[in-house]
Amino acid sequence: MITRRKISLAAGFGLIASSAGFGQSTKARRRVGALTASSEALAAPFLAALKQGMRELGWQEGKDIEYRFVYANGAVERYDTLIADLLAQKVEVIVVTSTQAVQAAQRATQTVPIVMTSVAGAVGAGLVESLVRPGGNITGLSNQFEDVLPKVIETLHAIVPSVRRVAVLLHATAPVSPQFWAVAQTACDALGIEAIRELANSATDFKEAATRIVRRGAQAVVVSPDGTFVAERAKLQEALQSTQLPVAYGWREQIVLGGLFSYGVSLTGIFHQAATYVDKILRGAKPASLPIEQPTKFELVINLRTAKALGIRIPQSILLRADEVID
Repeated sequence: MITRRKISLAAGFGLIASSAGFGQSTKARRRVGALTASSEALAAPFLAALKQGMRELGWQEGKDIEYRFVYANGAVERYDTLIADLLAQKVEVIVVTSTQAVQAAQRATQTVPIVMTSVAGAVGAGLVESLVRPGGNITGLSNQFEDVLPKVIETLHAIVPSVRRVAVLLHATAPVSPQFWAVAQTACDALGIEAIRELANSATDFKEAATRIVRRGAQAVVVSPDGTFVAERAKLQEALQSTQLPVAYGWREQIVLGGLFSYGVSLTGIFHQAATYVDKILRGAKPASLPIEQPTKFELVINLRTAKALGIRIPQSILLRADEVID
């Protein structure tokens, strides 16, 4: 016989079970943070690629994972504060997008895993012990631009063989800039080209840097793939366009704005791939034992409209090598 007391007890137990189940669901939701150098709008396609990668690995936003994103808007000096903000939100993994951002995260925590995307010179900058065994709480993907830079300069020389003075634009305080400069000098020397070092810290420096590039007699520009330069790519391209010189970049995103060509890895592809690291870490893997992945595919993107505006004829051999031609 079912009494009113039994029904009441059953209802009570059901409510307790339901509340317990709700609490478990909330607790099971994992939290991933990311710091990007750019604005929310400019970072959107890259972070969307990260989320897509996580979906493909079985993670459902709002159900078993949630994201916390912060944006530096091109201001390197905000990195420490933004990392502290992510840590205050109890994220379990932090995805970062530049050497300076990794350093800020490294200063803030030695326990929360850090997944770097498209970072150059990770070993030389002291971020990891080695590419094979990173050690510590940092792992992720390298863009190997220190190895790609000579190819950028060689491609520029093949497109505009008359160029004899090339300005190399570097971030003034980036840890990898001295390495980039040494590599650029070696590559230029091999081609009989004079390398001119030019520095900038932020968007406020771009116009003055462009003026100096022209004043120093540069005939072309190579831009290092610094996070600030990517974040402020529209302002940078606007400033460099005023020089009326061919400009080579490491990222496709800067070519669609008017650069001559880019050679390097795909930023969206790297963010998509970073999801594999986040997934492994959330499932228990330790960053110290996850090797740094080096890129195997590099994309050559050519802006034919820019070439025509500059009066440059792209050799057919270069066009045939291109992964994308913007016309």
